[in-house]
Amino acid sequence: MALYKNKVEWRGNHLGYTWCQNGVKMEFSAPPDLFGMPDVITPEDAFMAAANTCYHMMVIWAMERFRIELVSFECEASGEVEELMDRTSWFKKVSLSPKLVVKGKPEEVVRRALEMALKYSTICQSLKSEVCISPIIVIL
Repeated sequence: MALYKNKVEWRGNHLGYTWCQNGVKMEFSAPPDLFGMPDVITPEDAFMAAANTCYHMMVIWAMERFRIELVSFECEASGEVEELMDRTSWFKKVSLSPKLVVKGKPEEVVRRALEMALKYSTICQSLKSEVCISPIIVIL
């Protein structure tokens, strides 16, 4: 079983510093509208990036597995936060909007590969949020 680690350190006010096991180091903060700092990653940014980057890597894997020639790929992610009565909140829905251009395969096969990418995305499968995929597929 794989084990992933992360370390955080408080740097005063609403600023923190994080170390990831893959070597990335960076400052982070709460969002500015929650008394945080601008121009640094927030936990909400990291949450969305985790879902989007993991899905991205699994799309690349699925394209290779299905032998689909990928010409281009990009994906926008958005998260819908629900505020609850007790002033807590959670990401109710995560929407991934991949745009891809492929060569030589029917759209049905490409859609199946995108479904497999979601199924094998460790991060997306670990979320309690609803995860929706809305692809735009161009076949050359």
